[in-house]
Amino acid sequence: MALQEARVAFDAGEVPVGAIVVRKGVVIARAHNLVETLRDATAHAEMQAITIAAGTLGSKYLNDCTMYVTVEPCPMCAAALGWAQIGELIYGASDPKRGYTLFNGNGLSADSVKLLHPKTKVSSGVCAEECSALMKEFFAQRR
Repeated sequence: MALQEARVAFDAGEVPVGAIVVRKGVVIARAHNLVETLRDATAHAEMQAITIAAGTLGSKYLNDCTMYVTVEPCPMCAAALGWAQIGELIYGASDPKRGYTLFNGNGLSADSVKLLHPKTKVSSGVCAEECSALMKEFFAQRR
């Protein structure tokens, strides 16, 4: 489903990132990047999905939810997921240039900069090839 959202973004000329939030086996939010559409640098798929999920639940905390996202979140999105206390994060492709795991401001390693909530479980590499291929195709068309 997150890949479907990423394809919607791709077709709209947005960087193809898609996200879904699941709670107790039910999808409560679906989103994709809207940065170009909204002319808003913060309108990443994860940010949109957090907002939708919080509205659906009537709570700012998503500690019993899982977010699936096609690409490793950036530091902004990881911090937002931390504030939302997302229970689990599962992402596809790593982002070696802008992903949160490579955040090393002031020489700090990703291990010493905790953007996600300490209880958040993280898994990566799910459908990584498909997620990465979509990103590569998108940027190849832009060059």
